[in-house]
Amino acid sequence: MGGKYRITGDTYPRMRRPRHRRRLVLAGIGAVVALGLAGWGTLQLIDVFTGGDKSASAADHKRDCPTPAPKPSAAPVKALPKPAAIKVNVYNATTRSGLAKAAAEELKKRGFTIGEVGNASKEYDKKVPGAGVLLGAPAAKNGSFTVLGTQLAGTVQKTDTRKTGEVDLILGAKFKAFSTPQEATAAMTALTKPAPAPSPTC
Repeated sequence: MGGKYRITGDTYPRMRRPRHRRRLVLAGIGAVVALGLAGWGTLQLIDVFTGGDKSASAADHKRDCPTPAPKPSAAPVKALPKPAAIKVNVYNATTRSGLAKAAAEELKKRGFTIGEVGNASKEYDKKVPGAGVLLGAPAAKNGSFTVLGTQLAGTVQKTDTRKTGEVDLILGAKFKAFSTPQEATAAMTALTKPAPAPSPTC
């Protein structure tokens, strides 16, 4: 064979790859490793200075939260009538005699003005299964009913077409006693106490 390499005897020439190819491969691998380490180090530094994703997101949330405008500390409450300004007619719809009279006397002691006292009409006689019924004009729903309701829990409120401000208290089968004065006072305080303004969620 002609050329640079010639076979003579039992020996063969050694074929070698050019060295510059190996250097290019090694240089490429080194560059990839260096870039990977640099990227990992950068992420670690970001976590150190920002306190991690949770802290950063919490800080961003606080920055985004708008500053609320000043608001009143409590919502205004509608003034309720005093017991003396409420005229109550007391009617007995049960089979127990003298119940309306005893109830009227107790309400009078608590400051209410008492009107008629007697037995309930046929419409309600023995037809009130609960503690009682409060019956009055529509305007009584946000005033007299509320105040009188603190004296007797479990009453049902109904309205009719009357024009006067008096309220009927019709005692039912489950009536046993009025709320204690302490309970009634606590209930009235809760109604007249202003509701606190909601705090911002941010």
